[in-house]
Amino acid sequence: MVVGEITEERDLVVIGGGPGGYTAAIRAAQLGLNVSLVEQADLGGICLNEGCIPSKVWTYASKKVNEISHMQNLGVGVDSPNTVDLNQLQQYKSQVTTQLRKGVESLLKTNQIEVIQGTATFTGDQRIGVENGHQFDHYIYKNAIIATGSQAMKPNYFPINSEKAFLAEEVFQIEEIPEHLIVDGFDYLALEVASVFHSFGTKVTLVTNDDQSFLDADLIKELKRLFKKKKIHIVNQAAIKLIEESEQGLTVTVSKSGEEQQIEATHIYSSGERKPNIDSLGLNRLGVNLTDSGHVAVNHQMKTSTLNIYAIGDLTEGEPLAVKAIKQGKVAAEAIAGENPEADLTFLPFIAHTNPPIASVGLTEQETQTNEINYKVGQFNLGANGFTSIIGKRDSFVKVMSDADTDIILGVHMIGEGAVEMSSHFVQLLEMAAKTEDLTFPHYAHPSMNEGLVEAVDALVGQSIHTPPKKQKQSKVFEKSV
Repeated sequence: MVVGEITEERDLVVIGGGPGGYTAAIRAAQLGLNVSLVEQADLGGICLNEGCIPSKVWTYASKKVNEISHMQNLGVGVDSPNTVDLNQLQQYKSQVTTQLRKGVESLLKTNQIEVIQGTATFTGDQRIGVENGHQFDHYIYKNAIIATGSQAMKPNYFPINSEKAFLAEEVFQIEEIPEHLIVDGFDYLALEVASVFHSFGTKVTLVTNDDQSFLDADLIKELKRLFKKKKIHIVNQAAIKLIEESEQGLTVTVSKSGEEQQIEATHIYSSGERKPNIDSLGLNRLGVNLTDSGHVAVNHQMKTSTLNIYAIGDLTEGEPLAVKAIKQGKVAAEAIAGENPEADLTFLPFIAHTNPPIASVGLTEQETQTNEINYKVGQFNLGANGFTSIIGKRDSFVKVMSDADTDIILGVHMIGEGAVEMSSHFVQLLEMAAKTEDLTFPHYAHPSMNEGLVEAVDALVGQSIHTPPKKQKQSKVFEKSV
């Protein structure tokens, strides 16, 4: 090993070049700091190269496959539904990720951010070492932001070295369309995987333990109904115990209500538990505190227990989402620059690019009941929306909950086309503590999916124009005085 000389002091060293890391680096450079970014692999991290972007290439392809029959109704000549050329899809995925990665490289360069290739380790107070092959260089920093992300851990039941069992970072590199895929879990990635491969012609079995309290019960009910309609088999209140692999495929033992059953399949997917990437950082040398879950403990400005060290993204507690890392990266950079920001993740949206997509922000109906809030519910079936009839996607709804005493919006939940794009509007409404009149006063484009939101709000008081009176009387308002 060759040891390099200690170089000049950096205002900020960012460890990790994923969405949170490179966002933090660029924001800090905008604020006048001298920034170096250390990345051991490709810029963009797991999200750009193996996770978020590749998965959304696949969900987008799945969406287009699902649109083929409707395109034929419109007179557009499209043949061979469910026929997907995986080789071409993988090439397109590589093209997209390469283009985006080059974009990140260019942004870092134009912001005069030094990019250091290698694996970083804290070697002492305000010092790090970076190993790259036989080279080991030392750097001095005034502040450091750790953004090394996380990795999926294989479930205990996964067969060793199997080419038929996939985690989140592996499934979108698959080179063959599975004949029968078992999807373990009900997280957003599991739902997307089930939806994608079903669209590609795979038989899909979804195994879930029904622990989905993060989603509103009506969303879960509707999603399961649509999955059943598409002949995606769901095994509820179940857990996978064992997998046996043979030349013929996989035999998966599932425990349900105390009884075991075997399911024959060709492939299996699990999102896996995610573990923060901290083992090689040497945080124990500096006394950086961890939480009981093994994450780095931080305050509202992403400061750790050790002076001048900040941590963001999957290293911190909460959902391992890029949107969280990006926000936290900006907050950490601004705090280091002397500003007074904070990262409030109260209204972090839950998004799933399923067919149809899901967006959920704020309290679920279960949570309003648990917290003994007097609330109202308005729900609008988007099958009665003019635009859904045009695009042929009528299986959907918008649900809005408000405080019955103050009229403040508590939660917005949607399943249907446009849900992902509209989710930012939902977040904005909750962040500004909007009241129902703040939603009913503005103008909404016609025809559009946006009209479904105001109809759901109107349903809070029985005024939804496109909901029949009898149905509104049955379900227009739910007031809970607990």
